[in-house]
Amino acid sequence: MLVIAVDTATPAVTAGVVDVEEMLVLAQCVTVDAKAHGELLTPHVLTALAEAGRTFADVDAIVSGIGPGPFTGLRAGMATAAALGQALGKPVYPVCTLDAIAADAGVGSGGPLLVASDARRKEIYWAAYDADGRRVAGAAVDRPAAVAERIPALAVERVAGNGATLYDLGLPHTGQEYPTPLGLAGVARADVLAGARPRPFVPMYLRRPDATEPGARKRVTVR
Repeated sequence: MLVIAVDTATPAVTAGVVDVEEMLVLAQCVTVDAKAHGELLTPHVLTALAEAGRTFADVDAIVSGIGPGPFTGLRAGMATAAALGQALGKPVYPVCTLDAIAADAGVGSGGPLLVASDARRKEIYWAAYDADGRRVAGAAVDRPAAVAERIPALAVERVAGNGATLYDLGLPHTGQEYPTPLGLAGVARADVLAGARPRPFVPMYLRRPDATEPGARKRVTVR
């Protein structure tokens, strides 16, 4: 079974074609550019399909990262995934981006792990995983210092994600900064192979919107 895997929740514009039965990446196209998600994602999908020697007709499902991530970048990937799913009549499986990074970092085989991605505003999105690869805390957004204070209680031994590159959390870094198509597909693999009904395709923003509804107008008294 083939899936198109995409993610735009980090500065990486990620797209790939993955055989989920063999867990084999047939082709991928990734560019780290936080300002080009909307411009690059669809060309990346087309490039990956061409390099894999496949067409949209060969695709069985779409896998998409749903964050947490900044609103502008994240919506580009999710809108593209939703449009592909609707156009092809294929299911779209949501994946927490931090879970995908954890899978790429070898969670479950290298000890408990903390994944942190850049949330901007001097904050990080984070989640913690036990030795079996289960997410045991998060996803959440906090200042790096607040997360660092929680590390002893979380009992994690290493970190992954670009947030842990930007901010020193006091643990060895695995070197894995962004999600890959293989990691995204790996998280969704069981559901895809089972033909399970996808969970609701809802973004993980974790922050309240900056925009708010205007309050009541002030009454003006004319004298």
